[in-house]
Amino acid sequence: MFAQLQALLGKPALYENSENCTAKLWCDEHISKGMLEAHLNPDWNAATRPHATVGENVKWIGFVAPADKYPALLDLGCGPGIYTELFHEAGYQVTGMDFSKRSINYARNSAREKGLPITYHYRDYLTLDFEEQFDLITLINYDFGVLCTEDRAKLLTKIHAALRPNGLLIFDVFTPHHLSGREESSSWEYNRNGGFSSPKPHLSLNSYFLYEEGRTSCSRHIIITEHEITPLYIWEHRFTADDLTQDLNAAGLSVKHFYGNMLGADCREDGNEICIVAQKEE
Repeated sequence: MFAQLQALLGKPALYENSENCTAKLWCDEHISKGMLEAHLNPDWNAATRPHATVGENVKWIGFVAPADKYPALLDLGCGPGIYTELFHEAGYQVTGMDFSKRSINYARNSAREKGLPITYHYRDYLTLDFEEQFDLITLINYDFGVLCTEDRAKLLTKIHAALRPNGLLIFDVFTPHHLSGREESSSWEYNRNGGFSSPKPHLSLNSYFLYEEGRTSCSRHIIITEHEITPLYIWEHRFTADDLTQDLNAAGLSVKHFYGNMLGADCREDGNEICIVAQKEE
């Protein structure tokens, strides 16, 4: 175990182990329980925004892309259906997709109990293979920034294929001003009774790394139990409006409007986030 730990302690290469980490966070039997709890807590700003804010987001999206004009909606990374059920109430024909089996099962059960005609897919949205089936696609709560460069390009190409002509993509990202001034750091903690990362007593070695002049960061947590060492990597990239324009254009999408958030605020150069409304070119 010591040799394994020693091999993990250096600064990881950019986007190292990002795919395995994604699977661990969303599919792990223990971690997914904590993620679902975070989604469902109406007051937490964690896996899902506070539910009052979710409602305001859906209202604003309904104003920007009304259901009578953009009826077929696909919500990527839908989790347990907090947004999708509100989208249905707003008049959309809703499909949700998520990589967490626990969250999708919760969403399906909730829709069944309420009699809601929402379709859910338990899939990694990087495997998206729809052809011109949706008028509106949403990717909410900064999910785009956790993907590596190649996966971001891949996802945009698949979104382009899934949208009907003139269809819209609405998503949000952090800018370089988010957490500006934060420096690389390391810390540790011992969880005697277990915690979010493991139900067993464990030591967590936590590190925060910066790349690309602070535009990309990695929060790494090395979880050490009595018999196992498990590294978790959480990557996050931050974008400028020019970055987003270039990436979208490369996938055949054009920027319709930049906003300061998913509530319609003005987009400012010193803002911490950007909400993008992009359109598939005819």
